[in-house]
Amino acid sequence: MSAFTPRLPGHRPQHEGDSHWLVVSDLMASLMMIFLFLALLHMVQIERAHEVETEVRTSAAELRQAIYHALEDEFVDDLPRWNAELERDTLTLRFREPDVLFDRSSSRIKPEFEAILSDFLPRYVARLRPFSTVIREIRIEGHTSSEWAPGSSPLEAYFANMELSQKRTRAVLRFAYGLEALRHEQWFRYRVAAVGLSSSRLVLDATGHEDPTASRRVEFSVLTNFEDRLLAPTGLDVAATP
Repeated sequence: MSAFTPRLPGHRPQHEGDSHWLVVSDLMASLMMIFLFLALLHMVQIERAHEVETEVRTSAAELRQAIYHALEDEFVDDLPRWNAELERDTLTLRFREPDVLFDRSSSRIKPEFEAILSDFLPRYVARLRPFSTVIREIRIEGHTSSEWAPGSSPLEAYFANMELSQKRTRAVLRFAYGLEALRHEQWFRYRVAAVGLSSSRLVLDATGHEDPTASRRVEFSVLTNFEDRLLAPTGLDVAATP
């Protein structure tokens, strides 16, 4: 006759406790592996996003340099006689001889500037055409000094010059549209914009004071789609990863 050992209330065999803790430890190990995998995936995504951003920045810098050199090669001999300059960092070609551009307080283009624009614009657009897919905007900017009629307040002068600068850039844009060489340059018409900026970007002299003559100018600037490309989806949803 076999011996019988009664089971006390609340008592479990030793092997049941071992089994319970084995299940818990397996679950914890599995959860740890999942979290490690997610952390690794997050690190990979961040690294890839950084690589994409670096590639875009490098590509944008190379494209801007290519645009600059294309314009420099085309106009290097013309800039001195036009009293113009080409700025590398902003891809801005600046006409800085106000006595040639417009009459004082007038938006009528002077014949001398019409002759310059007739020569400049077709060549400018032709040089930019190979880069049309990366150009977001070609901006014609009109700038004035802060001067206006005697006795006018700074605010009155600012808005009067704003209206004048806008009329001047529209006159330049209208002149561009009238050139036979540009009538079939549809890409240019889709991207060009005329902007009057009044005296918001004055040119200062060596002492830090306004240079009224230098402030009155017309600029052609090239804006690339660098920002759009940098913000474009990369296929890596880093933010959604815990």
